[in-house]
Amino acid sequence: MKYLFFSWLAVFVGSWIVYVEYSSYTELCRGHECKNSICDKYRRGLIDGSACSSLCEKSTLYLGKCFTTKPISQVYTGIWGDLEGVIKCQMEEAHRYDLENQVEPRKEAAGFNKPSKGTSVEKFREMILHHLKSKVGDQANLADLAAQVLSITDANKDGHISLPEAHSTWALLQLNEFLLVLVLQDREHTPKLLGFCGDLYVMEKVPYSPLYGISLPWILEAWIPAGLRHSMDQWFTPSWPFKAKISIGLLELVEDVFHGTFGSFLMCDMSANSFGYNDRHDLKVMDARYIVPEAVFQEDIRQQRCDVDQDCLYGADCLTSCDLTKHRCTTEVTRPNLAKACETIKNYILRGAPADVREELEKQLYACIALKGSTEQMEIEHSLILNNLKTLLWKRISHTKDS
Repeated sequence: MKYLFFSWLAVFVGSWIVYVEYSSYTELCRGHECKNSICDKYRRGLIDGSACSSLCEKSTLYLGKCFTTKPISQVYTGIWGDLEGVIKCQMEEAHRYDLENQVEPRKEAAGFNKPSKGTSVEKFREMILHHLKSKVGDQANLADLAAQVLSITDANKDGHISLPEAHSTWALLQLNEFLLVLVLQDREHTPKLLGFCGDLYVMEKVPYSPLYGISLPWILEAWIPAGLRHSMDQWFTPSWPFKAKISIGLLELVEDVFHGTFGSFLMCDMSANSFGYNDRHDLKVMDARYIVPEAVFQEDIRQQRCDVDQDCLYGADCLTSCDLTKHRCTTEVTRPNLAKACETIKNYILRGAPADVREELEKQLYACIALKGSTEQMEIEHSLILNNLKTLLWKRISHTKDS
């Protein structure tokens, strides 16, 4: 009788977990709604793009496995003819489903009503320039970035920009991830943009993700203790020289977004799930929604009311302090990008490190993690530590075939 009771209890608990997880999955994964909404707007002539015909008419682009973690941003594997990619689709009316602070603005993008009918290409160029300036500041080479945007806008490469094409591009420009792809176009750390339709877009697939660890079916995730899962994450990693190369990639990404060509960006989610790597062990950004222009961050955070410092958290990792005299958040982050990057890779890169480099590597990593603020003196120390870490790792692997 006792065994029967425990068997029944196990079945009941297991069934309940399956039901809860399935309900959560169906609430999160609503890609068919996103596709239907996009294709409806395409058929009505509101939007156009390089992926529209394949998605809505030819059915040569279709959504595969769901990787969505936030209802506002649907993420799926995608097959587009012979290409494998990742499809990202922005859900409208997100406030009905997700009450958390979202860093992706949706008000302008959802309606596809800008630019308005009758807008010339030159006027659209001015709109783009003004928008980019508001995002990254008054950079000297914004005209080059605007020209790149216009070249992407002409999706069918017929030499003309239609109003539906302009609607799609304007919607995409509202997204942090799309902006970062533009800014880092010549760098290897962001996946390539393969196509778009409205604010649905297709990115190059990153073969290995997350940065370390192993992806498990959700039913196993529910039963594995956190401590064991952490150990498993360390088991399923490449050899140390490959880990060193991937870590160098993350450091280079930090360097690219720190006072880069188009201003500074803040990395507000440094979890391993935000990064992956390819067959050559080059680091790739998996989720760039939380890599935001510093100017945008400062404008948003200074409007935030606060009673304690924790009220001034943006994304997962960008924390400022609370000015209790005004009950408003200050604009300077307490930790720079580099400190958070070093914390992310510390255990990853120290595990299996060669004896002749481990002590110095550990010393440099802890000095890196201790970095605070963003004053001029700190920026000098920031650059010194970043260069020391890159040099240390490259020196150890440069002579190996793995590099």
